Amino acid sequence: MSERFRYHHIGIPTDQPRDGEVYLEKYKMWVVGFESNPFGVEWLRFDVDSPIPDLVKKVPHVAFVVDDLHEAIAGRDVLIEPNSPSEGVTVAFIVDNGAPVEFLEYEVCPDLK
Repeated sequence: MSERFRYHHIGIPTDQPRDGEVYLEKYKMWVVGFESNPFGVEWLRFDVDSPIPDLVKKVPHVAFVVDDLHEAIAGRDVLIEPNSPSEGVTVAFIVDNGAPVEFLEYEVCPDLK
């Protein structure tokens, strides 16, 4: 596989409300985005009836930017099929050794410095 994986953020599930949360109605979850944290930590809080898989609700995930999302998930155990949670980005989750891993493909790659 020629795909490069570039670290992007870590997502940590929580049951505690946090300052700056944004509600994503489609996913029935609250998010404090990684961009608001100097270490790239994303906080995730889920409604009881959130459609997100339990593994993502309970286990922290690491996220990587990829050039080709479909190449990155090919042959892997896909947990969440490719979807677009916000304009300009497509994401998917796989399971690797029992842990969720997120891949992000941007229409225009963000500055990862």
